[in-house]
Amino acid sequence: MSKYAVGVDYGTLSGRALLIETKTGRELASSVYEYPHGVMDRSLPDGTPLGQDWALQHPQDYLDVLKNTIPDVLKLAGVDAADVIGIGIDFTACTVLPTLADGTPLCFLPEYQNRPHAYVKLWKHHAAQKKANQLNAIAASREEHWLQNYGGKISSEWAIPKIWQILEEDPQLYKAMDRFIEAADWIVWQLCGKETRNSCTAGYKEMWNKRTGFPSDSFFAALDPRMEHVIDEKFSRDITPLGQRAGFLTAQAAALTGLQEGTAVAVGNVDAHVCVPAVGIDGPGKLLAIMGTSTCHILMGTAEKQVPGMCGVVEDGVMPGYFGYEAGQSCVGDHFAWFIENCLPQAYFLEAEKQGKNIHAYLREKAAGMRPGESGLVALDWWNGNRSVLVDADLTGVILGMTLRTRPEEIYRALIEATAYGTRMIVENYRHNGVPVDEFIASGGISQKDPMMMQIYADVLNMPIRIADSLQGPALGAAMFGAVAAGAAAGGYDDIFEAARAIGKVKNVCYMPVPENAAIYDRLFREYRELHDYFGRGGNDIMKRLKQLKKEL
Repeated sequence: MSKYAVGVDYGTLSGRALLIETKTGRELASSVYEYPHGVMDRSLPDGTPLGQDWALQHPQDYLDVLKNTIPDVLKLAGVDAADVIGIGIDFTACTVLPTLADGTPLCFLPEYQNRPHAYVKLWKHHAAQKKANQLNAIAASREEHWLQNYGGKISSEWAIPKIWQILEEDPQLYKAMDRFIEAADWIVWQLCGKETRNSCTAGYKEMWNKRTGFPSDSFFAALDPRMEHVIDEKFSRDITPLGQRAGFLTAQAAALTGLQEGTAVAVGNVDAHVCVPAVGIDGPGKLLAIMGTSTCHILMGTAEKQVPGMCGVVEDGVMPGYFGYEAGQSCVGDHFAWFIENCLPQAYFLEAEKQGKNIHAYLREKAAGMRPGESGLVALDWWNGNRSVLVDADLTGVILGMTLRTRPEEIYRALIEATAYGTRMIVENYRHNGVPVDEFIASGGISQKDPMMMQIYADVLNMPIRIADSLQGPALGAAMFGAVAAGAAAGGYDDIFEAARAIGKVKNVCYMPVPENAAIYDRLFREYRELHDYFGRGGNDIMKRLKQLKKEL
């Protein structure tokens, strides 16, 4: 009899459940639930205003994903819950929240519902940039060796700057907080009634190392004496490797999800990293780009290399036995959505409607007819800061070369090209620092529905690009880890490599670079790199000065 696993992928705006057949990888049903509270970047639900660069979420939305999507996929597929052997979870990261010792989020308590720091800090919460800057300066002055495992900078998106911001701005709430936990681990806690901390988020987002543990208490005391024991007081030193079972579904979680009590629950994971086995990657040198609102670049290597500007290198951080490297771009799909929502003339919407086309498809069609370099434009893709390789959330966007004859589709294509240049910066940075990048695989919604963009990437990178077979790469990967948590005896797998080789796959489609396009993009990339270094490496800090002026007014 067939057995099944469920993967739940928590994104920036919604959560998705996917039900798969464990032995074939066949995807039977998926269901999406959009977060009712969305991203809170202007105010709390009660109207309490938020400052600049805040991005919060409400944990009730995450529970509602389980309540709505899992029963839905069981119903759609006609599968008996008794045949579902495991469930896996992945989350955007670093997405963290403060809780009591029993896992109750502080924002659930009436006395904290008007306190911004009581809510989930989404990955793109950048209001802790000041604390990240201080942390990096202190770590550098102390010559902390572990800092180079994160490219020489800890991002404002990571956990320690975020908790330090809480301590500085709301010390009472900091004191009331018993745990500061990744949303991936918190939702697993709600499923199996037991707190676990996964090695992926601990390694990439909380500065943990498999061999040396966390930075010393003296380092945290150097940040703020009140944080000397922050790891023991608010986090945990008990870290569980990926591919392990966190526990089993409790009766309460079974009632919430429609699954059976006792169903195996995998340790939490990150949306990008969990996608690696879903495309069949089982070794080094194969870079996976998960392309959505942002892009995360995941790569495995056989040695630990300290690469400037990367997000991190973590032993066993992606799959056991390899060093997992992470880099990323903070603004990709968000980039294009911003342009359409704020800069596109009404005439374009009317013409798209007249032709019966989605506005994105209509604009892509117009941009696809252009040759590389035809627009005379080059842009920097920093509308949401730069994650790699500059690690600076205070950087902002640039479009250079516009004239009175510049058309919207030219700007749109230039923004797409900018994200491709940003990816090439990451690839070249890895290669320059001794980490091979031999293959490039793309996953995520953009890779599936935008052939023009994929061809641009192939031309800019001058590399073939293969595409993930599944539309739901992270959810599929999460389901695969759920099957591993159940084990082969129950109808799953005993390790993630076995699962990757059995059911991970890519499409037959491969985007090949066009030599004449690649030659033009080489010239444009040199211009991009010069702008990148001028504005991003201290040649001109006007972006930061303008941002500071905005804060002052």
